[in-house]
Amino acid sequence: MTGILTVTLNPALDISTSVDAVRPEDKLRCAPPALDTGGGGVNVARTIGELGGRASAFVALAGHIGRHYADLMAEEPLDPVIFDVPGETRQSLAVTDTKAQEQYRFVMPGPAWTDALADAAIEAVVAASTPGGYVVLSGSQPPGVRNSFPTDLAARIDAAGARLILDTSGPPLRSLLVAGAARHHVLRLDGAETAELAGRRITSRREVAQFAQSLVEDGIADVVVLALGPEGSVLATREGRWHARTEDVPVRSKVGAGDSFVGAFSLALLRGATMPEALVRGCAAASAAVMSEATALCSRADVDALAESATLTTL
Repeated sequence: MTGILTVTLNPALDISTSVDAVRPEDKLRCAPPALDTGGGGVNVARTIGELGGRASAFVALAGHIGRHYADLMAEEPLDPVIFDVPGETRQSLAVTDTKAQEQYRFVMPGPAWTDALADAAIEAVVAASTPGGYVVLSGSQPPGVRNSFPTDLAARIDAAGARLILDTSGPPLRSLLVAGAARHHVLRLDGAETAELAGRRITSRREVAQFAQSLVEDGIADVVVLALGPEGSVLATREGRWHARTEDVPVRSKVGAGDSFVGAFSLALLRGATMPEALVRGCAAASAAVMSEATALCSRADVDALAESATLTTL
């Protein structure tokens, strides 16, 4: 029991390679591929490990690809909790056109689930959680998983004495607005997800803070964090609203910034940080992630340096 359990329902074995140019019809000769464990929850757990913590990573795996995925996880700074599902774990393929410096990303759907399988996953997550700890649900849902899964899990996690941190999108995100949905402890959204939930694009920092506060007041979550890209993030609770941002950094890849934020934020809370302090650590990790290649996420040294110079403002 590590105090933080991340949940990845729809992991992907990420395959990355490159070619001189992407052209139709031709047989394209690729560079040797790199294989990585993909999925929001696993990335969160990897971030926690990089920052000196340790998380348990609940991952739904299937088939031969799932066994390969599990072998790769065994080499990472996390504690795997494998949940067996039928079918075959999905793969994703990223191909970089080196001449055009453009990347093409192909993402498979993953195995289909049933309600019974989703119910079994909830029970397994609850059994693997730590009372007083945190459960982080991050990433896409497999086909067939009901939109209410995050709120169903939140209710069970709350009853077990743990707290749910949610980072989701699409129909599961919109289902949070349904009357009677369970309260989540922390809800984190990026700019596109904020616009999706609000039904409009919000650009002003103060408007973002007001929208975050409205989600708290409506009982969606105890804490709402809305990301503003390079402008940092806003956090709202019933007690107040804060904005944090780091100094500008060179951008190599935006992939993994959100997962790095959630990992650093969750670890800071587990270590006793206040919500504003955790916000700063999360923003520092997100900025550190964009300085690295996509599979590297954030480095501990960069996070520490960026957190030290970050600004925190009460709104």
